[in-house]
Amino acid sequence: MSIGIVRLRNAVFYAHHGVMQEEHRIGGRYEVDVSLELDFEPAAREDDLTKTVDYEKVYVVIRDIITQNKYFLIERLSYLIAHRILERESIVLSAEVVVRKANPPVGGPCDCAEAVYKAIR
Repeated sequence: MSIGIVRLRNAVFYAHHGVMQEEHRIGGRYEVDVSLELDFEPAAREDDLTKTVDYEKVYVVIRDIITQNKYFLIERLSYLIAHRILERESIVLSAEVVVRKANPPVGGPCDCAEAVYKAIR
């Protein structure tokens, strides 16, 4: 078996997560990267989407988790996304998810906070 990686990088959403009540009310920008390990050699050899991961479906998983609920922690978001992908995409061997929160409320200048989580089948 060979291992390949399929990535979605910098999927951007506006959502309402955070510990502070203001974050839930006002919302903010969230960015997500996903790296999926799988054996896509059969798909590559045959040019067949049914033998690899459909990244449009993966994007929908990310979008739904980020936009349909409110959570306190970006750690929770990365955890949920990784496990939902593994549940829905049986060909995926591992899912690494990075969730970035732009301009986190840390009391000074900071581009983003990020949580990285890797789930392995």
